[in-house]
Parts: sequence; C-alpha cells; structure tokens
Amino acid sequence: EVQLVESGGDSVQAGGSLSLSCTISEYTDTQYVMGWFRQAPGKEREGVAAIDSRGGVDYARSVEGRFTISQDNAEKILYLQMNSLKPEDTAMYYCAVAWGPWRAIQATGPIPTLDAMDTWGQGTLVTVSS
Repeated sequence: EVQLVESGGDSVQAGGSLSLSCTISEYTDTQYVMGWFRQAPGKEREGVAAIDSRGGVDYARSVEGRFTISQDNAEKILYLQMNSLKPEDTAMYYCAVAWGPWRAIQATGPIPTLDAMDTWGQGTLVTVSS
C-alpha cells in the first residue's frame, strides 16, 4: 500500500516562507500526477499545485508566482516551496498522487480534481499570521 507523509508545516508571519515535503513510499507506475491540496477551516479542499511524471507543473491562480512545486524522484519526495505567504494561505496542506497517464488524470484541468487522486497523506498545518 502506497503511503504519503507530509512534513514542514509551521506558523509563520505574513511575507514569510515555508517548505513542505511529502515522502512517498513507492511509485507503482511510471506515469502519475502528484499534487498539493489545501483545506482552510470551513472551506472545501482545493488544488494548489500539480506535477506530472514528465515534470510538467501547474498552479492555482491564487499561488502562481509565490509557490513552487518540485520532485526528487530518486529520494521519492515531493516539495512545495511557499514564499510571500499570506494569511489566506492558512490551511491544512495535503499531498496526493494519481497513477496513470497524465492526460487522463488532468482531463478536467491542470490541477486534478479531488476524486481523481488515488492516495492522500495525512496533512501538515500551515498557519500564516498578519
């Protein structure tokens, strides 16, 4: 069973930076899409950034230019570098993976839908104070 474990969440002031990591236990397919999602209190979970097995990346408009998604396949780690953090970035951040051809996973948009993802991590909390 594939497992994802996030880390790096913390409390920071607005304008600060954080780097989140997600360790994946194994790759079960050479084709996949991995993503970062977040859920703020009282709100629905939303996609933040995605990266596919070719290295293609996509971002939600709300984080584009501030967040960077990357992966280290050898170490099996997914990263999310978050700069210029805002109070509205406060949320539980989750990583997730969907196995299979990226065209199918991203058929509805560059950030996959929640139900397209196969496995989720337990989340790491990011709190940004003003």
